[in-house]
Parts: sequence; C-alpha cells; structure tokens
Amino acid sequence: MSITIIDPPQTGDLFPNRRRWTREDCEFMERVGLLKNRYELIDGEIVEKVGQNQPHAITITLLIKWLIAVFGGDFVLCQLPVEVDAADRPSYRPEPDASVLNRPVTEFVTAPPGPADLRLVAEVSDTTLADDLRVKVGLYARAGFPEYWVLDVTSRRLIVHRAPQNGSYTAVRAYSAQETIAPEAAPDANVEISALLPPVAAEPV
Repeated sequence: MSITIIDPPQTGDLFPNRRRWTREDCEFMERVGLLKNRYELIDGEIVEKVGQNQPHAITITLLIKWLIAVFGGDFVLCQLPVEVDAADRPSYRPEPDASVLNRPVTEFVTAPPGPADLRLVAEVSDTTLADDLRVKVGLYARAGFPEYWVLDVTSRRLIVHRAPQNGSYTAVRAYSAQETIAPEAAPDANVEISALLPPVAAEPV
C-alpha cells in the first residue's frame, strides 16, 4: 500500500470560522458579567492575566519602584491599559506592565493614555517572552511608542527597542545584568539591569 503525502496550502487562515473579538464585544461582556477577570485583547484574542510567579512579581515591583523614583508617582502606571494606533484599536487592548506618561495620571480619568502621551512602555517577561518580542513589539512600534523595554527574567537581561519607524523599531539592543541603561526620556538616570531583577538564588549546600 502506498501513502500519498499532501502538502497543506501555505496561505489562508487555519481556522476560517474562528471568532475574533473586538473591544466592543469585550466591553459588552464586562457589563453583563461574562468577562470578570483582568485580561488583554491581543489581535482579537482574549488573553486572561494569570497569577504571577515570585520572580515575575518581584521584577515588576522593582521596575515600578525605580521608575517612580526617576519620573515621579504621578507619571507611572502599573498594568493598566494604553491606547495603540487607531488601526489596531478594534482588536487590541494591551496592558503593559509599566508605562511612563508625559502628563500626570489624573489627566486620564475618562480614557487611557495614547501614543502621544507615553514616554516608555515595559513588559516583564518569562513565559510571555515570545509574544512580547514578536507580537507586542510590532504593536507598540506601529503606535509609535518611543521606547519599549522587555525585561527577560529567565535570561536576566533587558532588551531595549527605540526609534520606531514604519511599524518597526530600528534600534534594538540587549543589555546583560551587569550593564547599565538610562531611558531616553531621562538620560541621566542610569540603572544597572541587575537592580531591576530579583537576586540570584543561592545554590543549596
């Protein structure tokens, strides 16, 4: 008996009947109580925000503490929505782990900050590293966010994206834990990457 190998088509949606949600859908589900947990809307997919492990939570705490020391508490958001490019808004509602504003948070009572309101956005990554470097990097570049940081907890490094042009960041560099960095919006505020990461656990004796 012979077996014929059939190559699948290289174009088209694998699941053409899949439903992609919009922000209007999500807002309706929130109002009627069908969507109760924290979530992000990424390319029409509802991504629930799951519980954080200790290294992830500690890294967010250290990052927010440092950003507040540099920019002030009125200018730093922690895990709250931001607006992206108008073309992406129907299918995207991201919540960066940290955002730095150029106006006080009290000016955003009725709507989240948008591209013109942000100096820097940051994600803390362990299990989400692939999405943060593949999906969100394009989303944030298209929005024109001037600087995007990805703190890679597992590899103990910071990946800095700058100079967005035509939907991509044109300057990308990875910093090791022993190197220092300063945000473009605060060029004198240098920090060693290790100061934003949990201490390395001691090996058991």
